[in-house]
Amino acid sequence: SSGINAERSGQSFQQKRCLSDEKKAPEKVKIKFIDRDGDPYTVNAVVGESLMKTAHRYDIDLEGACDGTIACCTCHLIVHPDWFDKIDSEPCEDELDMLDMAFGLTDTSRLGCQVIVKPELEGMVVRIPAYEPQYT
Repeated sequence: SSGINAERSGQSFQQKRCLSDEKKAPEKVKIKFIDRDGDPYTVNAVVGESLMKTAHRYDIDLEGACDGTIACCTCHLIVHPDWFDKIDSEPCEDELDMLDMAFGLTDTSRLGCQVIVKPELEGMVVRIPAYEPQYT
């Protein structure tokens, strides 16, 4: 009789493990985008996606002309100083080159396509810089 119980508990364990292997909803963290007009938008960003993709998912007006290939600076974001050092990646040479062409460059500027959402960025604040027309 103890053999049957062990077998049943083994099946039960197997079933529980299979159920826990089902696809889980992606982990999300809150990120606040401040648009060019100063309006704040707090969104649920998917961990593992870029800030650019997050902005696009929520129809926040952040361009991405090169679709994240680091060939433009249209997804330029200004990271709130309290959050800048929490980003776990340093800008690469290509990103720095593109940022050099960005309007309103600051010490905490990053390309949105190059900042990947991580759990430790819960509550992060980024601003989309206002830009002025080149010709008036």
